[in-house]
Amino acid sequence: MFDLTGHVSIVTGGNGGLGLAYCRGLVKSGAKVAIWGRNEAKNASAIEEIRAMGGKAEAFVCDVTDEAEINAAFKQTLNRFEKVDSCFANAGGGGFRGASHTIGRQAWLDTIDLNLMSVVQTWAPITEHFLERKIPGRLIVTSSVAALIGSGGAAGYSTTKAAVLGLTQALAVELGKAGIRVNALLPGFIETEMSLDTSEAFQESARRRSAIGRIGELEDMEGAAVFLASKESDFMTGQGIVLDGGSTIYPL
Repeated sequence: MFDLTGHVSIVTGGNGGLGLAYCRGLVKSGAKVAIWGRNEAKNASAIEEIRAMGGKAEAFVCDVTDEAEINAAFKQTLNRFEKVDSCFANAGGGGFRGASHTIGRQAWLDTIDLNLMSVVQTWAPITEHFLERKIPGRLIVTSSVAALIGSGGAAGYSTTKAAVLGLTQALAVELGKAGIRVNALLPGFIETEMSLDTSEAFQESARRRSAIGRIGELEDMEGAAVFLASKESDFMTGQGIVLDGGSTIYPL
C-alpha cells in the first residue's frame, strides 16, 4: 500500500515549509517531484536535500500568480517527466494583516490572487492534462484551519483559505466521473517560517490548545500527502483533512 513508484507530483511552493514536507513524504514512497518555486536558491537547496534522500526531483522557477509562468513551468515539467499524476497547490501566503475595514481594495485583491486564483490557474493546465490522457489524477490544495475558525487581523487569509475549500468541492463534482480526485489539507499550527512569523501570544495559544500536548512538526504532514496522492484515497474526494493536533475541537 501507498506505493508511489512511477508517480510524478508537482508541488508548488515545494522548496520549503509544508511543501518541502510533502515532497519528502512523496519521494520516500517512490514518487518523483517537480518543485515549483520563485526563489532559485531555495529551489536548489530543496533539490539537493531530496536527491540526498535518494529521491528524483527537479525544480522550476515559477510565480503561481503569473499564468504565463505557470504554463511555462508545466511545459518544462512535462519535458522532464513526460506526465503528471498529482499536483499539490501549496504556494501561498498570509496576505495582509490588520483590521479588515481599514484594508484597501488592492490588498484584498492581492491576497485573493495569491491564495485563490493561483490555485485556479495552477490546476487548469494540469486538469486538461489529466482529461486528455485519461489519468486518474489527484489535485490537492493547502488550505488552513483558519478557514474553519477564523483568524482575527488576517481576514484575507481566512477568506481565501475558506474559498479554496469551495473550489475543492466544486471541482470534485466536476471531475469525479473522470477519475480525478480533489481534496484539501488543513494544517493547524505547524512549525514553519510563516507560522513562526506571528506573535508570541498567538504561538503560546496554539501550544496550549493542542489536544495532544504539542504543536505540529513538518514530519506530521508527510503521511497525509502520500495518502492523498495514492490510489488508497480513491474513494475520497471533495474533502478537507484537518491536521491540527485536535486544536479546533479542544475546549476553551
